[in-house]
Amino acid sequence: MKYMMLKEVCSIKMGQSPASDSYNDNGEGIPFFQGNADFGERYPVARQWCSAPIKMAEPEDILISVRAPIGALNYAKEECCIGRGLAALTPNKSKISPEFMFWLLKGKTAELNSKGTGSTFKAISRKVLEEILVPDIGIDQQAEYSAILEKINGIIQLRKQELQKLDELIKSRFIEMFGDPMTNPYNLPKVILGSVLTIEPQNGLYKPQSDYVSDGTGVPILRIDSFYEGKVSNLSSLRRLICSEIELKRYSLYENDIVINRVNSIEYLGKCGLIQGLVENTIFESNMMRLHVDEHKFHPVYITKLLCSEFIYQQILRRAKKAVNQASINQKDVQSFVVYMPPIEQQDQFAAFVKQTDKSKAVIQKSLDETQTLFDCLMQKYFG
Repeated sequence: MKYMMLKEVCSIKMGQSPASDSYNDNGEGIPFFQGNADFGERYPVARQWCSAPIKMAEPEDILISVRAPIGALNYAKEECCIGRGLAALTPNKSKISPEFMFWLLKGKTAELNSKGTGSTFKAISRKVLEEILVPDIGIDQQAEYSAILEKINGIIQLRKQELQKLDELIKSRFIEMFGDPMTNPYNLPKVILGSVLTIEPQNGLYKPQSDYVSDGTGVPILRIDSFYEGKVSNLSSLRRLICSEIELKRYSLYENDIVINRVNSIEYLGKCGLIQGLVENTIFESNMMRLHVDEHKFHPVYITKLLCSEFIYQQILRRAKKAVNQASINQKDVQSFVVYMPPIEQQDQFAAFVKQTDKSKAVIQKSLDETQTLFDCLMQKYFG
């Protein structure tokens, strides 16, 4: 296949921040976008405006983030000012369709990030954008490829929405059965978390990067980026490391353990996950702690959902020790959490509902994974 460079099929305009006294948040001037933080689903969302713009993007230009995270994309909805975190690309429509260029750039995200430079924030230069390779194919074929990718991406987004709705269904069921924990409308009895633990909070294992391995040997280690909304995303994809028998014995996870982030940015501090479905010995890292509740008093699914609630997060904020870039909680903080203890039979009913909903989620997730694989294969086929 023949290729052209991106600079041959579009004009490239690198952003530049205007004087700080020229932008505002009260709608004076034209919309001003500094980076991908302003991006929406398709178009950026105006939060600032500028009365003395320097670099401009035109309606339907493709906006690309050139500073970390590199490669995020949106279309310009209107004439706007772009800061140095963005570049505006105007396709030459006689050579490349905007939709084809959009999907091409989507497929180049990893490549662009690998070319980023800078010690604090990775960024790419104009030259990197100019030299992106574009398949030299006709407009009709570009339109065909774009239509296929758009259709498959639509299915992917639909599956993600279905999963999100099922997550919302679980949250709604929790509120229906137990009330909003912030107000406790059903007057559920309160207990201190430390009084209902069979394993007290324990910090995880610290290991240097040199102990991590990529050859399939070693022991999986649960890290703080491995769980979401109270569940571990994929135990089989965890990184692995070498550890001693003593470390394995001390830091192994067990079924229905709960892990909690103890050190992180304030946004992720206290994020927790329920350990279920272990198939091999797995340990947990030092930035988190693990605990185990008395299952005669609390169903692990119920208490994990409660620990993920705003009610607990507000308790975390009151206890957190804040440093420059992160915050922390300790074992005594976790033990002091106030939690609600509804009848165990009611907790069991909720857990059964979650289990049934998770079966539906598993079917949708399988379809999503298969569709994503197809999409990735086509991106590779079309763009290399």
